[in-house]
Amino acid sequence: MYKIKTIAAFAFTLLISSVSAETIAERAVTCFACHGEYGSSETENTPSLGGQQAAYALIQLFMFREKLRTFDPMNEVTKSFTDDDLKAFSDFIATLPKPQAPTDAPDAARMQKALAIIDANHCNSCHKPDFAGADNVPRLANQREDYLAKTLREYKDNSRHGYDGTMADVMGAVTVEQIPDLAYYISHVK
Repeated sequence: MYKIKTIAAFAFTLLISSVSAETIAERAVTCFACHGEYGSSETENTPSLGGQQAAYALIQLFMFREKLRTFDPMNEVTKSFTDDDLKAFSDFIATLPKPQAPTDAPDAARMQKALAIIDANHCNSCHKPDFAGADNVPRLANQREDYLAKTLREYKDNSRHGYDGTMADVMGAVTVEQIPDLAYYISHVK
């Protein structure tokens, strides 16, 4: 809890200092404090923003502003955003470079195991075979493995809600034991 309060205080301080910033890139310094330089996260359980779809980012920012998704630091940062701010930030996020795949060779057995789960649950039909996503479907390729596992568990236990029930439905057929392999695969997909 202390960590969340510290992050919220830090984010709020950065937000206040960025209000007078002129460009969206200057204002995005607040985002980079948690989501990493140029949107490539190095923070545990924090997603990379780079390469994300503008439409998806817009929906997520809106959900945080309206507290349809609750995470105190994000709710605090977005609470004063106008609709124009939401659009400007989501468009900016879409210009950030996508996260890079790990350079080490992935475990072939884990990749095969996960691919069978992906095929059985049609994950690659919405998120695309390369997990690049499109429109309001997020890019997942090369996202942080810990964040992916956390998010999949939250969809599975219904503690995270999307703007529709698709992910909850899909995760209903996935076992908790399969989640680490799915997260591993998606974080390593090339």
